[in-house]
Amino acid sequence: MGKRSKKGMKKPLLAAAVLAALLLSTCILGAPMAHAADECATKYPVVLVHGAGFRDSLAGVNYWGRIPAYLEGRGAAIRYGGTDGWSSVAQGGADLKATVEKVLAETGSEKVNIIAHSKGGLDARYMIASLGMAGKVASLTTISTPHHGSKVLDTILKAPDEAFRAVAAPVNLFCRIIGDKNPDFHRGVLDMSRGYMAQFNQENPDQPGVYYQSFAGQLYAPASDILLCWPAYWIKVEDGPNDALVSVESAQWANYRGAIRGAGYRGISHADEVDLRRQDIEIEPLLGATTLCGLYAAMVAELGQMGY
Repeated sequence: MGKRSKKGMKKPLLAAAVLAALLLSTCILGAPMAHAADECATKYPVVLVHGAGFRDSLAGVNYWGRIPAYLEGRGAAIRYGGTDGWSSVAQGGADLKATVEKVLAETGSEKVNIIAHSKGGLDARYMIASLGMAGKVASLTTISTPHHGSKVLDTILKAPDEAFRAVAAPVNLFCRIIGDKNPDFHRGVLDMSRGYMAQFNQENPDQPGVYYQSFAGQLYAPASDILLCWPAYWIKVEDGPNDALVSVESAQWANYRGAIRGAGYRGISHADEVDLRRQDIEIEPLLGATTLCGLYAAMVAELGQMGY
């Protein structure tokens, strides 16, 4: 009996040891599927600034998809930029300034963190550097912002200006219908040309005291996104790897953190970067994340850890 009792005790003891090891590793490394309710809590609120051609919300569709709710569920304080769908960069910057000042007044915060997609990054940079808001912004994270403009737009802009303005008129009318106060498709497109951006970058340098970082997005091949394949191919010929609207090269700015790429053949398109299609696309590891929402959570969590 004594021998059988010792043998019988071995399995429970072994199981207890394994359980203890698992609990210890969980404490040290963190459970893979768990998340802290406040992991995305930051010192300053996060303002999301959309890109061109859309609004914060249009017909009930949030530009940022499921990302805001995902971040808020992890403790982030989220606000929206309130800019027009199509406007000049200067007007977008002025609109964003009004929003930031409102957020600061409502929250009592001294500063905000800005996460901006596409043209929204230019609006934010203009606001910070040209409108005296450097002291009100803790950080600016840009995602596929055309910091260096687009060769494709330069080619398009070789068309007669009268023809371009004729196209802009109905676009501006539509933008007013959906809520834009100062739509200017003509100026908005010009503001993303390479020539304009070269001048813009000289006039709007990064400001001391503001933490800047940038990300790009990249499709593996133009046909990866059937809806955006033609601009993706054109941009690839003119500017190299891209997300169907902005080249990886143009998106690189201060403290470039890397390109968001899909784990499969499809890659990540300009629309995918803000979860516009609500598709769960696995991404190559970036900031330790393998999903799009997880990447945004990692961005915000990192800002919080840095004291922002």
